[in-house]
Amino acid sequence: MTPTLDVSPAPGAAPMARMVAAQAAAEVRATLRNGEQLLLTLIIPVLLLAGFSAAPLLDLGEVRRVDFLAPGVLALAVMSTAFTGQAIATGFERRYGVLKRLGATPLSRTGLMLAKTAAVIAVEVVQVAVIAGVALALGWRPQGSPLTAALLIVLGTAAFSGLGLLMAGTLRAEATLAAANLVYLVLLGCGGVVFPLTAFPEAVRPALELLPITALTGGLREVLAEGAALPLGPAAVLVVWAAAALALAARTFRWE
Repeated sequence: MTPTLDVSPAPGAAPMARMVAAQAAAEVRATLRNGEQLLLTLIIPVLLLAGFSAAPLLDLGEVRRVDFLAPGVLALAVMSTAFTGQAIATGFERRYGVLKRLGATPLSRTGLMLAKTAAVIAVEVVQVAVIAGVALALGWRPQGSPLTAALLIVLGTAAFSGLGLLMAGTLRAEATLAAANLVYLVLLGCGGVVFPLTAFPEAVRPALELLPITALTGGLREVLAEGAALPLGPAAVLVVWAAAALALAARTFRWE
């Protein structure tokens, strides 16, 4: 019998992994093409690192400015992508019906969330590479384990991603834009990123230490500047924030 070539159409959804990868790539391209997102994710952190490392504005005693600033700027980069950028982008996707349209495709909601998570991680890899490169050029010499620092970044990403999705899923797009930028500025100022917590009144320091940005900044600083093992206190704070924010986001997120 002579074999025949079957050229009949075979409609059907692509494998989940391929759909998630395609959507994640689209999310990354959208992030890198957005001027405001690029400003938040790369330009502002690099400018803060270079500016405060060069200018004698911080009195840190014997601690070198770049050793103090680099971990904080890495934490700021994580917050800018996982929280601020994701909250704003997702909020406007809700407003313009993008999420509703994606819901009509074979890509499930779980697949969409996996794609967004993968996109956030991909952007963070670029951020860490750029910021670490600038810091090393400025004389930074990290001391601790990169794997421990990476674990803290993963915990911080989960916490900030949950908060970003919680905000985007409950507020209007315009309110999300204003609130996300306001929170970014407040946490930048009081989260220990560029100013040590000792610069604040002693009465408010315990409350500031419970913020996710403070926990991530402090934990990275302990690991990368002091060579410590995994700091359990900051890690526990991040785990609590991540669990609470993701659980609330899952229960309250409105897709339309």
